Amino acid sequence: MTDQREVAIVRWPGQAPSAQDGLADLLAAYHLQTQAEKGEAVAGVAGLPKRYRVEVADPQAAFVDDVVLLALSGDTAVGCLVVTASVDGRSEIKRLWTDPAFRGRGIASNLVSAALVHAAESGVSAVRLSVWKWRAGAIALYERLGFTSTESWDDRDQLFCMERAV
Repeated sequence: MTDQREVAIVRWPGQAPSAQDGLADLLAAYHLQTQAEKGEAVAGVAGLPKRYRVEVADPQAAFVDDVVLLALSGDTAVGCLVVTASVDGRSEIKRLWTDPAFRGRGIASNLVSAALVHAAESGVSAVRLSVWKWRAGAIALYERLGFTSTESWDDRDQLFCMERAV
């Protein structure tokens, strides 16, 4: 049976430092699932591309200039999202992930909404993101939250780019 307690969104680092291990687990799950969806499944974190292994091994160093939002159920990290530092007045949302056992509770929506609040507090004019074209549910979520399609800044095939004014 899954835990039905309320889920809180916190900024990390700064709050909930004990959740670092949970963040690494969420990032590992995100990257492993993404590799599998791209048809490049690997057996474990050691098989991920180096840039992703670095994030999993030391999230605090990997995201030193960024803000990580964690969804916590008690002391357990059940969702995450990274908001990058502003570049040219824009931030980027990356690594949105909810533990599959906690999906369907609005955690992803709450993480994105918290990211938009953070962006507004930071004075950025827009938030952008990229999402794999096959992730229809994620695209629908972003559209419900006001993101629209924009010209791609990334040349990877099958990547869909979106943006929203803050």
